[in-house]
Amino acid sequence: MPRDSASPESATLLIRSAAMAGAREAARLRARAADWRRDTASRLDDRMRALLDHLLTGMVGEVEARLREDASRMLVSRGDRAGAARLRQARPSAAQRLERAGLLANEPLLAELFARLRQDLIAERLPVRADDDEPSLLARLAQVGDPTVAAAARGLLVAESRRREALAMGDVTASDLPAELHQQLVWRVAAALRDGDTSADRALVEAAGRILAGYDEGERADAQAMRLAFAIDARPQELPALLDEAIGDRRLSLVFAALALSAQVPFDVVRSLAVEPDDERWWLLLRAVDLDPLTMARLALALASADPRRGDQDLPTLLDAANAVSAEEARAELAVLRLPPDFRAAVDALGTGEAA
Repeated sequence: MPRDSASPESATLLIRSAAMAGAREAARLRARAADWRRDTASRLDDRMRALLDHLLTGMVGEVEARLREDASRMLVSRGDRAGAARLRQARPSAAQRLERAGLLANEPLLAELFARLRQDLIAERLPVRADDDEPSLLARLAQVGDPTVAAAARGLLVAESRRREALAMGDVTASDLPAELHQQLVWRVAAALRDGDTSADRALVEAAGRILAGYDEGERADAQAMRLAFAIDARPQELPALLDEAIGDRRLSLVFAALALSAQVPFDVVRSLAVEPDDERWWLLLRAVDLDPLTMARLALALASADPRRGDQDLPTLLDAANAVSAEEARAELAVLRLPPDFRAAVDALGTGEAA
């Protein structure tokens, strides 16, 4: 292209990008150095890194597409076709702007996505039940006479199928995030689409409001699992059988929900303990609900067979140690997990700050 045909805007953009190149390179070097210093257990393997990137950018892209379309349509209806065209064609993408600003993902969002992916990967690898002719646990629960249990089982079947299909087809959605994270993501994407025009701002606010109004946290797979656990309401003597059947049916969400209900801690807390192979609080949780040694061993073996990171665990020693802890001691040790999430986060931050 001849020099005199190049636009001044493109030259300005190139100069600005070049000015930031040094900072970007320094940031990359810091990230690589930090990753190199991490212990092996803390590093993301290539598959997990790719899945996280796919999930995160897919969620941002889905929200961005909805915001652009709805806000553009509003601008057209108000006679601002030029503003609608700018909004539809605006570059860079929301994900690119958020990444440059360091806002694409924060720790709570990454923790949620990481734990969810770990749960899905572990569930996918769990041993299959020997009797394939018998209907699955959820299929049987969906047909029971209790309408509350049946409806909750059907809800979980639908929610988990939808989530698996969405991930497999690349059609991920932000609506499966917890309410606070979903709201934060929607507003951040809306902010990343701003071009400084007041009319476009109003349209983006209205479009974001529509997305938030259509969100239903109760439709999430985790919420459906908790609804089913509440409906079943397993007594202490019934809990081992429920856990055995759920793990044999690869319904890890129901395992976590039943344990969360029994231990009176949030679902996401149980999940975070279970998906990390070196979190000893998982063993205390099993003792806190007073599981018998055989059920604990079955759960431990199932997770070990489905999670390669647990390959070097000494399960007999861990089981012996866990069984030496009384249920009362375990409940006392895990009491902090029953605190409200914000209070718990503040306690953790205070402890980290004082230890520094």
